[in-house]
Amino acid sequence: MKVYVCFDGYNDFHHFYTMKSWERDHRMGFKFIHGQDLNIRDAGKSEVAIKTQLRKQIQTVDVFVILIGESTRYLSQFLQWEMEIALAEDKPIIVVNLNSLRFQDVERCPPILRDALAVHISFHAVILQEAILNWPNLHTSFRKQRRSGPHYYAENYYSALGL
Repeated sequence: MKVYVCFDGYNDFHHFYTMKSWERDHRMGFKFIHGQDLNIRDAGKSEVAIKTQLRKQIQTVDVFVILIGESTRYLSQFLQWEMEIALAEDKPIIVVNLNSLRFQDVERCPPILRDALAVHISFHAVILQEAILNWPNLHTSFRKQRRSGPHYYAENYYSALGL
């Protein structure tokens, strides 16, 4: 399973590296990818060319994860656009709060995701793995029921996972 991770490359890259260690240490069975290397590697390319490549990456993934830090909602050049593509492609979206909130953080959540069908979780390997494995099916089910908006796992779900 391929998981695209969208994040603020200036402030939150260390969280992505933490996720890469979880991928390895927990033998999660999926691969985290991101567009930051593409932006750096192709710095001489036009924004249109970079966005074309990012779109292709997002189209091939099974799940779209966005890491929500202090400044995420204010970034627009690529992050906003990546979220727009994920929504347009109807990718299952997992919003990961880096401040440990287990539900939608209205202060930090980008406006484009506030009413979107997405699950909001805290930054922890166990709940992230659960969400990646379970949210795509729930996303599909909710779409069929024409349900939208933010979702989250109840506290007893976290407790059952030992969190």
